[in-house]
Amino acid sequence: MLTLVHAPRSRSTRFLWLLEELGAPYEVMTVDVYRSNTRTGARDPRNPHPHGQVPALLDDGVLITESAAIALYLTDKFPANGLGPTVGDPLRGPYLSWLAYYAGVLEPAVVNLWKQRQDDEDKAMYQAMDDRLRTTLEASPWLLGDTFSAADMLFVSLLQFARQMLPPHAVYDDWLARANARPALARALARDDA
Repeated sequence: MLTLVHAPRSRSTRFLWLLEELGAPYEVMTVDVYRSNTRTGARDPRNPHPHGQVPALLDDGVLITESAAIALYLTDKFPANGLGPTVGDPLRGPYLSWLAYYAGVLEPAVVNLWKQRQDDEDKAMYQAMDDRLRTTLEASPWLLGDTFSAADMLFVSLLQFARQMLPPHAVYDDWLARANARPALARALARDDA
């Protein structure tokens, strides 16, 4: 059985969404986490994540952490919905690249911007990231062309909580609107607030 280790209105909410999109059976273990932005909460001793953070996923006792790894794990485990191209699919390489890009480029660029600690190199990386992302979305509705994927979910989940962290391009607003219209997201948000 899958168990999502979850804190409401956090990065783990994106995995309520992914699990709903996949139609996967799952349980939720709600835990408390320390939230540095509000300096509230505390590490929950029940949380198996090595840093006491979320998301974390348990699959029959096997622990998976880190958003890109969880997205890949779940889309490989439940390939029927096509939210993660399988090995051999021409979109597999771009999918893996976008998952890694989220973790290795977007998150650090946005965190540095949010913490107001960008040096010239960080500003150049942020601009390059914005150019790549905007150009991709000007050419197609999703990161993988016409195919919605878990990679879109990772990127869009940042926009859902912090739209101001990316420049005010209409293409980002349109991407967010397309994703927000998905019924599985509504189910996930209802569960997040429960």
